Amino acid sequence: MKINSSGLPATPVVVATPVVTAPPAASPVASASEAASADGAMLQRARAALKDMPEIDAAKVAAVRDALAKGEITFDPAKLAGLIARYHGSKG
Repeated sequence: MKINSSGLPATPVVVATPVVTAPPAASPVASASEAASADGAMLQRARAALKDMPEIDAAKVAAVRDALAKGEITFDPAKLAGLIARYHGSKG
């Protein structure tokens, strides 16, 4: 390499740097549709599991009925009514 009077090499020095290219990004539309598809599949599985469950847990109902009959738990209908009204937003 020859150095000229300016202190710089007379011939330009080329340093090779590797060019790194990222893979093309997935389009937002594809990602959104994939996410919706995954959500749909999860929802279908949840619906199937819910469908397989009994609507009423007869064993729990029987246990509560027996506990009420034995006096192990008490029932306050006024309190229940107040809780229902509060849950549904009644001001009464």
